[in-house]
Amino acid sequence: MKFSNIFCFDALVPALASAERDAVIRELVTALDKAGKLGKGHREEIIKAVVKRENEASTGMGKGIAVPHVKHPAVKKVVAALGLCGRGINFASLDKQDVHSVILLVSPADDPDQHLRAMEAIFRHLQAEKFRKFLRQCQSSEQIADLLREADDSPSWF
Repeated sequence: MKFSNIFCFDALVPALASAERDAVIRELVTALDKAGKLGKGHREEIIKAVVKRENEASTGMGKGIAVPHVKHPAVKKVVAALGLCGRGINFASLDKQDVHSVILLVSPADDPDQHLRAMEAIFRHLQAEKFRKFLRQCQSSEQIADLLREADDSPSWF
């Protein structure tokens, strides 16, 4: 699955306003909602579902990355937002380090295969140190979008 099929390029946030986990989740869900990707009137319930999921087990995977995710009946197609935070966010990561890149993934509740394919594509690129480094250096939505497209076009480069 390609990043261009997963990410909403209108929900890329190069400088998150918050450095607190739940507020960051709210900010990214709101970005997807403003882009029209969540169905009308589902923003608050999706925020609650993502926070609940995060409280059950942290999605801070280490190396400055967190991938909060949830399956929800309001969405019919997998969609992701991405936010960057230079000052770092406490996501209770496995390596105890702050998170600087957050990918929020919302998937259809009735299509677990779509969710797994999206997670696989995301994690495949996040494992590459070069990709993480370039992502953290992005300063604008356009730079993030360009990096995501480049990852699609040249997956072996990362």
